[in-house]
Amino acid sequence: MAMALRPIDNALPVTPERPKKQAKVAVPVQKRSDSGVNDENQAPVPPSTDAAIDYVPSENLKPLTDPDSNNFIEELDSKDWVKVCESLNNARRLAIFHSDILLPSLEKVIAILMKSMKNPRSALIKTSIMASSDIFNAFGDQLLETSTTNAFDQLLLQLLLKASQDKKFVCEEADKALKALVKSMTALPLLQKLKPYVSHSNLRVRAKAAIPISNCVSKMGLEEMNQYGIVPLLQMAADLLNDRLPEAREAARSIVMGVFKAFTANEEEKQEAWQSFCQTNLSPIQAQSLLKEAPGYGADVLRLWVKP
Repeated sequence: MAMALRPIDNALPVTPERPKKQAKVAVPVQKRSDSGVNDENQAPVPPSTDAAIDYVPSENLKPLTDPDSNNFIEELDSKDWVKVCESLNNARRLAIFHSDILLPSLEKVIAILMKSMKNPRSALIKTSIMASSDIFNAFGDQLLETSTTNAFDQLLLQLLLKASQDKKFVCEEADKALKALVKSMTALPLLQKLKPYVSHSNLRVRAKAAIPISNCVSKMGLEEMNQYGIVPLLQMAADLLNDRLPEAREAARSIVMGVFKAFTANEEEKQEAWQSFCQTNLSPIQAQSLLKEAPGYGADVLRLWVKP
């Protein structure tokens, strides 16, 4: 009798042979080129457009051939940031050579400067800061008039923020613009504009604001200091002397020296007059910190005059 064939489904599974491991072959990796393609013989990619932007110093700018044309205003709103840079340079030319023509559009231009400083393009940021310097030099106290004062406040904040950045060439340009600002404006109203920023939450902004404040104080006489208030000025300096950044502390020392020289200019006993004023108008801690910065006040003198 023939035996029934065993169904195939019931057959024991056959264990497949394990594949043999292939020997690993080390393949040399080509160095990736700047273009992103692993081909050493490929032509290099042209440099980015940022490198093509010319940062023209103010003294090298030339007058516009047609200064009455307002085409640059339209180009300020362009989505092409290169055209915006060119238009800002035209605004710089107008500020330097034809400020009367630029004046009616000044508020619009300042708004574009603020917008450009917020742009991620470093070339556009630097060009806008350079334009700010030329506008400060051209218009000075006119920027504090009612029509432009709000825009100026925002521009001032942006400059302080840019001066606080890590990009060196942006910081340096913003520092130049702040110096131009102090040079072009009356010290007292500018000092009032700068004062809120020494209480800013960003310690770098505080330090960057303290520097132009000290430069303003160096331009002021005793009458202007009295108009602002010598006591508030010294209280500000006392706070900055305890700030974390050396820039802020150094600016505070400059403020103290400026006030000391103006206050004691007509005093025969300078140290005594200064010590009496500080102790009368400031807290003991503030008075002691300020007296240390004035000339002629050694540690022994302070122990005699100021109680810890």
